[in-house]
Amino acid sequence: MSRTLVVAGNGMVGHRLVETLRAGDPGGTWRVVVHAEENRAAYDRVALSSYVDTWDPARLTLAGSDYAGDELVELRLGDPVTGIDTERRTIVTAGGERPYDALVLATGSRPFVPPVPGHDLPGCFVYRTIEDLDAIRAAAERARAVNGRPAAMVVGGGLLGLEAAKALRDMGLSPHVVEMAPRLMPLQVDEGGGALLRRLVAELDVTVHAGTSTEEISTDGERMLARLGNGTELDVDLVVFSAGVRPRDELARAGGLAVAERGGVLVDGACRTSAADVYAIGECAAVEGRCYGLVAPGYSMAELVATRLLGGRDTFPGADLSTKLKLLGVDVASFGDAHATTEGALEVVFNDAMSGTYKKLVVSENGTGSATLLGGVLVGDVGDYDLLRPLVGRKLPAEPAAILAPSDGGGVGVEALPDAAQICSCNAVTKGAITGAILTEGCDTVGKLRSCTRAGTGCGSCVPMLSKLLDSCGVEQSTAVCEHFGQSRAELFEIIQATRIGTFSELISRYGTGQGCAICKPAVASILATLGNGHILGGEQATLQDTNDRFLANMQRNGTYSVVPRVPGGEITPDRLMVIARVAQDFGLYTKITGGQRIDLFGATVDQLPHIWKRLVEAGMESGHAYGKALRTVKSCVGSTWCRYGVQDSVGMAIELELRYRGLRSPHKIKAGVSGCARECAEARGKDFGVIATENGWNLYVGGNGGMLPRHAELLVSDVDDEKLIRIIDRFLMFYVRTADRLQRTASWIEELEGGLDHLRAVIVDDSLGICEDLEAAMAKHVENYTDEWRGVLEDPEKLERFASFVNAPGAPDPSISFRTEREQRVPVLLGVPEVVSR
Repeated sequence: MSRTLVVAGNGMVGHRLVETLRAGDPGGTWRVVVHAEENRAAYDRVALSSYVDTWDPARLTLAGSDYAGDELVELRLGDPVTGIDTERRTIVTAGGERPYDALVLATGSRPFVPPVPGHDLPGCFVYRTIEDLDAIRAAAERARAVNGRPAAMVVGGGLLGLEAAKALRDMGLSPHVVEMAPRLMPLQVDEGGGALLRRLVAELDVTVHAGTSTEEISTDGERMLARLGNGTELDVDLVVFSAGVRPRDELARAGGLAVAERGGVLVDGACRTSAADVYAIGECAAVEGRCYGLVAPGYSMAELVATRLLGGRDTFPGADLSTKLKLLGVDVASFGDAHATTEGALEVVFNDAMSGTYKKLVVSENGTGSATLLGGVLVGDVGDYDLLRPLVGRKLPAEPAAILAPSDGGGVGVEALPDAAQICSCNAVTKGAITGAILTEGCDTVGKLRSCTRAGTGCGSCVPMLSKLLDSCGVEQSTAVCEHFGQSRAELFEIIQATRIGTFSELISRYGTGQGCAICKPAVASILATLGNGHILGGEQATLQDTNDRFLANMQRNGTYSVVPRVPGGEITPDRLMVIARVAQDFGLYTKITGGQRIDLFGATVDQLPHIWKRLVEAGMESGHAYGKALRTVKSCVGSTWCRYGVQDSVGMAIELELRYRGLRSPHKIKAGVSGCARECAEARGKDFGVIATENGWNLYVGGNGGMLPRHAELLVSDVDDEKLIRIIDRFLMFYVRTADRLQRTASWIEELEGGLDHLRAVIVDDSLGICEDLEAAMAKHVENYTDEWRGVLEDPEKLERFASFVNAPGAPDPSISFRTEREQRVPVLLGVPEVVSR
């Protein structure tokens, strides 16, 4: 019979405990009951600031946190443990008492709010949960309705404070950050790094007040007045306290458990409390008197306790307090003894204020000319973090100065790391474990390594190291398009552009082998189309296309096709709406408004497509390329034309961009959005490129997408005017089209670029390769040569012959296609699929 484990708390650490225990207990030794304080399953609190990008809490939910289908885990949401009796081995909740065989306290921490007069006024918030951000958002919207662009104050300039400042800025507020220490992030960076960090943050519309405190907060009409210790007075609309956290140990105190001198449930190296069979993990636990405020040590505690519950004898291995973050767009990292507190420690510093780079290594001299790495601080450029952090406590492979500023562009290589070096701190995966998986388990891709070792499945910062380890183990990561071409897609693009080859047959005869396949043919067809090689159904090109491109429409599951006319920016006249309505009515098509602000017409047979297109083209509409690897839509909000919050004409910009880039054939589909203000109604940061209006112009974000692996776009440039915005997007799209792999979205393309977003910015903004003029010329050629593909078919009798259900009986209906009526529209009848009753 299963024993009962009660888990008090359902945060990230509590979830990791349950996840680890269930994975190691297939026989069901333990039945787990999880009591959650919040009314939602465990979510990624580390990524809380990203909630502002979508306001979709589901994006933060941890995989498997609802424990659906696991009969041995019971999740009680909104039912926290309120009392414990360790002698009777019972807990108390709103539902009464219940017994336990083992109890784990995973109650986390609470925000620390300094006892400042006025801290409890309406308009004062903490920054800890999804509900906190919802409340801040509501207050910001109220303030914006009154004051236009409201201001906010963040009390605390540490990690959480800068995260809060970013969230407030993304909501359209002007943040002030107040920090008592003389610099931002005082626990992580030193004076030199803090000075650069402050300058970089200030350039991003965040005002920093360091070396002072908040003395008082009072109401001032509809706003608030914050008086600082240095005499400064700030008129703000809301205040966010993000000045650190305190362990939630009140449950343990009330139950008579021992607590640490400075708070936290006192536990030993096995995470055991002073009561039998009661454990504490995460931020509420004080391991031998010390609390840890990072998720990685919490995960280690969770896995340790899971092992102990199953009979193991593990002890807490200590905590890696290294951090690598992007705060307000600024990269910051620290590791080991960052402040040189070790006796005899020496500091080696590289500070380049012009490029915005600060690097410091803390070392101890070994007496033989070599140095042992003790720690370091990186601001602005954190590219060496993944290689340096595992070397802490080990001899450096080169002189510290040469590592910080290598004259040959080299530095520390992955080969210098010992097998015991920890590559993934979230899941405690060593280099030896990863190379073992490569050499003995046959893991030859990053994806396989993540599945096998769990490295890279936490924060993801170690993923680039996985690729480097594959290379170091001699695993060649092929970039070939397919078995018929040894070249990558980018190399084929360069070949076709340089040789002016115009057909697939000539290309494969000169540079490939065999007859080609369903992989290389559409890829080459896309390149030929990008380089202006005529209509995609012209001549040999027609045979290269996949199913959708072959008929310029999306095939549906019953063999019919959908038609999607272009609606630039979502703006459409009543006359054209009526044409779409009449076409749908006359041809009996199912109609649906898409998520990209267009109207989709479903159920057209192949022979009907030209007739439908003709009606739409005559009304001034054209192909929306819903079938192609090309620009799909540029979604927009109504912008400053209608919205009281709008600061720029987002509709006009969306239309200009969509008409400019329509028909651009690319490695994968491209989606875009333009929002007229920071409220982000067009969801621009979930697009391949997204534009958000500011009072000074436009911010451009790149590399976002939805789908199976959602990504948020990252800021490329800010506050640019119309001309510069379009010029940079021209360069971005053409550089992507030329260099991305087959079927590679912009998000993964940027992720795999050597140097990532920084390299991309250097190439297309700073013109580091000297190719921007060429990229702009290529886009200008595309714009000049654009023609509508639907019209191209209608004007060519030879192409029209392709659109018949049966070659020997043109116009005959396809007997395999039938429909039924649901919600007053025709939907397909599918063989073998039971009919659904209309609702």
